[in-house]
Amino acid sequence: MRRSPRPEGLRSKDISFGPKRSRRWGFLHKKSQTLIQLLEATSTVTFVVAENAKIDIRSLQLQEIEKAVLEFGEPLYRARQIVDWLYQKRVRSFDEMTDLPRKSRNRLSQDFDFSKIEIVRVLGSRDTTRKFLFRLSDGNLIESVLIPASPALYGSRSDRRTICVSTQVGCAYGCKFCASGLEGFSRNLKPNEIVDQIIAIERKNGEKIDNIVFMGMGEPLANLENLLRAIKIINAPWGLGIGARHITVSTSGLAPQIRELAEEPLQIRLAISMHGATDEVRGQIMPINRRYNVETLLSACDYYAARKKQRLTFEYILIEGVNDSDEQARLLGRRAKRLSAKVNLIPYNTVHGLPWSRPSKDRQEKFLSILRERGVAATLRREKGHDIDAACGQLRLQTKRELEAASS
Repeated sequence: MRRSPRPEGLRSKDISFGPKRSRRWGFLHKKSQTLIQLLEATSTVTFVVAENAKIDIRSLQLQEIEKAVLEFGEPLYRARQIVDWLYQKRVRSFDEMTDLPRKSRNRLSQDFDFSKIEIVRVLGSRDTTRKFLFRLSDGNLIESVLIPASPALYGSRSDRRTICVSTQVGCAYGCKFCASGLEGFSRNLKPNEIVDQIIAIERKNGEKIDNIVFMGMGEPLANLENLLRAIKIINAPWGLGIGARHITVSTSGLAPQIRELAEEPLQIRLAISMHGATDEVRGQIMPINRRYNVETLLSACDYYAARKKQRLTFEYILIEGVNDSDEQARLLGRRAKRLSAKVNLIPYNTVHGLPWSRPSKDRQEKFLSILRERGVAATLRREKGHDIDAACGQLRLQTKRELEAASS
């Protein structure tokens, strides 16, 4: 496909929402256009900003909103009113903030964006795993999965609702078993786009989400700054009010960012996507292992565990004939014992177009038993969404291919 021309007067730029960044920087969204038009125009979404583009107000922390209202000449309590409308009443526009004066709403609309996230498709039934496909304001597609709680999920009690959230559009890390990266990486999600997935699913499902896992599309630690801003909104009493220990971040193994995360005061949980106990096996299916091998990753995990004083989780997708041998189980047990880590075994969810498959139930159980014989706290995740292609990126990929076929 051909690339769309860049509009005059604009330039590509990576976006940071750090404290030194002026709120005048933001994202320039494409005007209304269908996804088919977007796909015809470009293979990736052009990442473009302009100096007068606006940041979405839901990407800001309370203190930043307080600073803004003071600059408007408004009383400080306006900031609390605004976040109450955003995260408790969950309005979808500034006009709905009816206890704010009209001039205040106009000024907010002038200075800040209020982008939309649209549910495009939902797979699954209300009482089991449900997969949500979202369209963002620029036409990009992302996925989230609502998972009915299970005692096998991180050993949690069985009455929680867990949401698996995306942090990027696509993925640049190319794990060989994953659909998220099959069409490459487009861009990072903004903080509001991360939080909006939770709000949209709560609105659609009519139930409160009480457990968040960042294991959807993308590598969370590759979008660390925006991820942390989103987590602070999710965790804050003025935001979604979800406890830090009910928030898990998963990584494919970005060792420097694991060390950086260890310095953050938030007591969130960390899960490591191991999927192989040796460099030979892990490197076969996870290209990131060539940059940060198993020992480099484990060293970063040692540092994290020492700083945080909390137990890590090793995620391990069982793939038939690749990483499900007895030897891999014994070595994985040794890695887990080193860190006193839990192991969450996940039978592979088949991805159309990829050659991998899940092991038999007997092989899954044997792998689990080897870990437990070595004193490792290990669980085997039972069937969760295999029938609706719930693995990361599958629904997005399927929908894009359907739209491409319809437009050809």
